[in-house]
Amino acid sequence: MALLAGAGGLAFWLANLAISLTPLAAQYREALSIDYVPMLLEALAGGLAIGVFVSFFLVRFIDRIPSSTPMVKSLLLSGVALVVVTLVVEVPAKFATATSNAWWYFLIATLFNAVRILALAVAIGLLYGRLEQPSRT
Repeated sequence: MALLAGAGGLAFWLANLAISLTPLAAQYREALSIDYVPMLLEALAGGLAIGVFVSFFLVRFIDRIPSSTPMVKSLLLSGVALVVVTLVVEVPAKFATATSNAWWYFLIATLFNAVRILALAVAIGLLYGRLEQPSRT
């Protein structure tokens, strides 16, 4: 599970790094007064936390998750994580503060999270499939 969570967290962080180099991300950080280096560290911690969540439920409940492939199961669990992150983190952060254009920044944050969590899901799904492949033969 730790290997899966680490791979997912790394994929999340790399996707975050790629996103952070775009002009849209620079505008987003400037508008919300987000410092670059702390944001990278927070993305690493957040990616690892989501990676642990997805990995735990994938390993623990692999037979109960609908689908026949680890990739789709990882994508389903990551979709749940995206919904939870959006409701618990992004909604309060964007709508409970005095942010102008709250809807616009909420949509940007949701898009960024979708890309990062998709990268995490793909990394975990691929790695789990490779780790389980020898035991299936």
